[in-house]
Amino acid sequence: MIFIGFNSKVYEIVSHIPEGKVVSYGQVASMAGNRRASRAVGYAMHRNPYYGSVPCHRVVFQNGSLTDGFAFGGKDVQRKLLETEGVTFAKNGCVNMKECRWDGTPVIYDRDVQT
Repeated sequence: MIFIGFNSKVYEIVSHIPEGKVVSYGQVASMAGNRRASRAVGYAMHRNPYYGSVPCHRVVFQNGSLTDGFAFGGKDVQRKLLETEGVTFAKNGCVNMKECRWDGTPVIYDRDVQT
């Protein structure tokens, strides 16, 4: 897919998060070129027009907690999707970020995308 603009960079990045891995909103913002835009990433995930090819359920808060506002069914659906992919959770209900955080390498997206 070729995307244009910040939201499009976000969708491109998120489309490459492997199964069994998660990233934080802040990580995606940094990868998209604006480390302070984690809220904008959340907005993009909520408005994801590519459900199915952009796995927005793999984006979580920095501490591994899930969002109440998961756009496609809520926190319980998000957790079920992640568990199905092999993501593990701590006793406090947060994703085990040490085990499941994707480091972004290799980041496979078109760095020449125009904004």
